[in-house]
Amino acid sequence: MRTLALSDEILMRVEKPARYIGNEVNSVVKDKTKVSVRFAMCFPDVYEIGMSHLGIQILYSMLNEWEDVWCERVYSPWTDLDAIMRKQSIPLFGLESQEPIRDMDFLGITIQYEMCYTNILQILELSQIPLSAKERGEDCPIVIGGGPCAYNPEPIADFFDLFYIGEGETQYRSLFDWYLENKRKGGTRLTFLRGAAKIPGIYVPQFYEELYNEDGTIQGRKKIYEDIPDVILKEVAVDVTNIPYPMKPVVPFIKVTQDRVTLEVQRGCIRGCRFCQAGQLYRPVRERNVDKLKEYALTMLQNTGHEEISLSSLSSSDYSKLDELLDFLLTECGQRHTNISLPSLRIDAFSLDVMSKVQDVKKSSLTFAPEAGSQRLRDVINKGLTEEDILRGATLAFEGGWTRVKLYFMLGLPTETEEDILGIGDLSNKIAAAFFEAVPKDKRVNGKVQIVTSTSFFIPKPFTPFQWAPMCTKEEFLDKAHLTKQGIMSQLNQKSIKYNWHEADVSVLEGVFARGDRRVAKVIRRAYEKGCLFDSWSESFHNELWMESFLECGLDIGFYTTRKRADDEIFPWDFLDCGVTKAFLLREWKKAQEETVSPNCKQQCQGCGANRFGGGICYET
Repeated sequence: MRTLALSDEILMRVEKPARYIGNEVNSVVKDKTKVSVRFAMCFPDVYEIGMSHLGIQILYSMLNEWEDVWCERVYSPWTDLDAIMRKQSIPLFGLESQEPIRDMDFLGITIQYEMCYTNILQILELSQIPLSAKERGEDCPIVIGGGPCAYNPEPIADFFDLFYIGEGETQYRSLFDWYLENKRKGGTRLTFLRGAAKIPGIYVPQFYEELYNEDGTIQGRKKIYEDIPDVILKEVAVDVTNIPYPMKPVVPFIKVTQDRVTLEVQRGCIRGCRFCQAGQLYRPVRERNVDKLKEYALTMLQNTGHEEISLSSLSSSDYSKLDELLDFLLTECGQRHTNISLPSLRIDAFSLDVMSKVQDVKKSSLTFAPEAGSQRLRDVINKGLTEEDILRGATLAFEGGWTRVKLYFMLGLPTETEEDILGIGDLSNKIAAAFFEAVPKDKRVNGKVQIVTSTSFFIPKPFTPFQWAPMCTKEEFLDKAHLTKQGIMSQLNQKSIKYNWHEADVSVLEGVFARGDRRVAKVIRRAYEKGCLFDSWSESFHNELWMESFLECGLDIGFYTTRKRADDEIFPWDFLDCGVTKAFLLREWKKAQEETVSPNCKQQCQGCGANRFGGGICYET
């Protein structure tokens, strides 16, 4: 009989107690005496966000298919429970067994967003695991990091025993087999890590040392052991059709961010936007077989009872079998009264035709992402989208019955001018005008159109052509947002346009963490000790504590953000190989400054280097 880790009294005192009790439909409970490896899979944010993450569902399902492994889930306790656990010394626990994380063999943490870094320290401290990897004894779990932020793990390297670089379907079995073999031989934590460092895709930070120049830039890296790799190549599941997929996703008791079945149709993106990290990290593009996707969809709907299915990819409209898959889903979902969600569509007639099929009755809002207000700047970022494309798409949408459009832009992009910024308001106005031109007065259901224009602030990311680019200061970002607002307010159709913008101070911090080195770890730890937690939640973010921490640790924010990098600078992440070469990224950086567009992968190969993996779009005829 399972005993809950929290008493009824505590559960009654916290918000949403269902976050902490487990036992949901399709959760996996095993006999712990019959498994050899216990693995806690963590998303360092609240349950509702972590439960919406497909990657965890995939790994949870895959690991639990192995008889000798029991994978449990753990999320960040919200601040109310956090305070109680600290006061009463209650150790953090896995949802399935309700037993302490510290008693498990592995703690795996997926790192999707830089502003979750202090939550990682919360997870470790509440689990009663030393924050520093070097301080952990033989009885501590092995702490693994993975996910997109692991492509520059250096700012948090001190807190992890190892990082898994790339897609999780390929090497976990090898890692566990080595763990069990080392255990049988009476090996130590150190001997396990030394062996793990030789497994493809595994990076053990404590075996490497960063060397710095006098100006603070990186001089190079020194290995502690000669038999470990100089460069770690990411792991890629080349054949995405025949890798594990969660046929029985865990169904939450409470409403979560994405309460639906998720169908991943492909990995990667052909487009090559120069600001987009995911578009580079997940190359090459690999499609799932459409017949397999049809089978997955029916099975998962049957096993979950969800009333919505979402097609997941970086660019769903680029999936070659989208028409066939949608025709099938429309028939099947229509019979089941199940909704279909289609994020990541482009602004074109095909996408709008697709949207009209799935939104026959209720025309909800459409989302377009022009990213920049002028054609010149869209060419700089290689968006591959013209104003004509945008206005034609908007017109078709309005003629099709849509009256609400969301527009996403970025401020602070490389080479941006005042004209580019004012172009955001101009383009928003032209889209509003397209509505009044396309829809006669007598057919305007609500009388007007609503354009919601949102701007985020550009943050240069590793493994993108813009990794060399300088970033704006907080004050510059706010000036740009103010100018954008002025530009919108000066438009003829300003009453039809609503403007939102992102927090500038959060963006600056994200920029530090994105391109930071190992010295940033002491700032993260200091800020956590001062009380920083749930930094991605505006109500919990305390910028003044972060500024104090940088000051006390003697680190200059501008060194990581506003400084332009030399072409030959060694980056903190250069020892990792994500598949695309640095030479290709530098070539794209130069082309950006020349305002030159590169064709997408289907039009012409750009020689990025991802063909070395031997599959995907690189080998299609």
